[in-house]
Amino acid sequence: MAPLLKRLQAYRNRSLVPPTPAVEGRITRLVGLTLEARGCRAAVGQYCRIEVASDLSVEAEVVGFSQEGIFLMPLDRIDGLQPGARVVPLGGGSKVPVGPGLLGRVLNGAGQPLDGAGPVQAEAWVGLNAGTINPLARQPIHQPLDVGIRAINALLSVGRGQRLGPFAGSGVGKSVLLGMMTRFTEAEIIVVGLIGERGREVKEFIEQSLGKEGLARSVVVASPADDSPLMRLRASELASRLAEYFRDQGKNVLLLMDSLTRYAQAQREIALAVGEPPATKGYPPSVFARLPKLVERAGNGAEGSGSITAFYTVLTEGDDQQDPIADAARAILDGHVVLSRQLAEEGHYPAIDVEASISRAMPHVVNPQHLTQAQQFKQVYSRYLQNRDLISVGAYVQGSDPEIDRAVERMPHFRAFLQQGLNESFDFSESYQGLHQVLSAPPPPPRTAQPPQRPVPPQR
Repeated sequence: MAPLLKRLQAYRNRSLVPPTPAVEGRITRLVGLTLEARGCRAAVGQYCRIEVASDLSVEAEVVGFSQEGIFLMPLDRIDGLQPGARVVPLGGGSKVPVGPGLLGRVLNGAGQPLDGAGPVQAEAWVGLNAGTINPLARQPIHQPLDVGIRAINALLSVGRGQRLGPFAGSGVGKSVLLGMMTRFTEAEIIVVGLIGERGREVKEFIEQSLGKEGLARSVVVASPADDSPLMRLRASELASRLAEYFRDQGKNVLLLMDSLTRYAQAQREIALAVGEPPATKGYPPSVFARLPKLVERAGNGAEGSGSITAFYTVLTEGDDQQDPIADAARAILDGHVVLSRQLAEEGHYPAIDVEASISRAMPHVVNPQHLTQAQQFKQVYSRYLQNRDLISVGAYVQGSDPEIDRAVERMPHFRAFLQQGLNESFDFSESYQGLHQVLSAPPPPPRTAQPPQRPVPPQR
């Protein structure tokens, strides 16, 4: 009888615990993209379900609160929403699917499939935000990474675990450069985040840049420009979370995000909607606080884990390199590759501005001879560009400056070295050999003046 009495006593103690009531609220206000609800309590970051109609509901995230109620941002369209709609807080935090079953799939910001290939095969469901890594526990960057692009391999060498940013204005070729890196970079897992870009580019990137072989080892998270700002924000964080999961499994991951500027613009829309005052050219302070939180999630992990090499494209509005987002990104990234509109208009692809670009990890991943030759290339290239106007109008007299003479002689070799076809790939050793050859190649033979030829009169 004693065991039975103990069991009954345990059930009696449980029955004395009062059940937690399900508190519901009501929508009282809609301003722009923000919903205000009263009558329920929910923490910032918690999800709620809004009943738009009798058979239709939309999820929303709590993005702020006041004394009167909470502010919600919907994940999807809210057509048909009426005053007084029910708001039901959902228990627990946001969970996203992870696992090898996601390879080859295309997801939206909520982790739902977009490719029509059925439900995702998740190994586990984890929180959207992982814990931070102690900076002293991170492995240093000491291994070079082959990206398949000759100019970057030779002059802006990338290290495994580095975070690099291609900077360019609209239509200069940053998406094309990102596609070349996707095809040619050595990585076990590729995670692609297409954030706030044109919807047609999603399928083009998958079919043309990735292809079937590339997609088989990739996860694509897409949130086009017509998605809500919260969905674009979640897509960026989901791509980072998936990359973190594979890194913790010991994989070398390549994270491509196009673009970091759209992520910042989505956060700006949310912050302004809840009443945060703008600070720098319309960007609230929370934008510059969230950028390093997203970028710092990439990089090398602790001892025994893998790495995340990340490329975050940055859109410079009006080709202004002092744009607030570009300036903030340049400070938190490990290097930047600037694309020049002038070179793109001249048909020079990839249009990499060698003078304005830098890789902070290059001294740690290449040998001293390689670093010295890269510096020599930049010095000669820069000397030519500084005197380009004088040379083009014929104001410079050959022999006046030996360094300028050398720059003029080497420039045809340099131009050919920096250009590369869309389907051409140069590994790290080929790129270094090409750099050595253009620095030591013999100058072109001088042009000899040809005497004018008299026209031959026609025979009658």
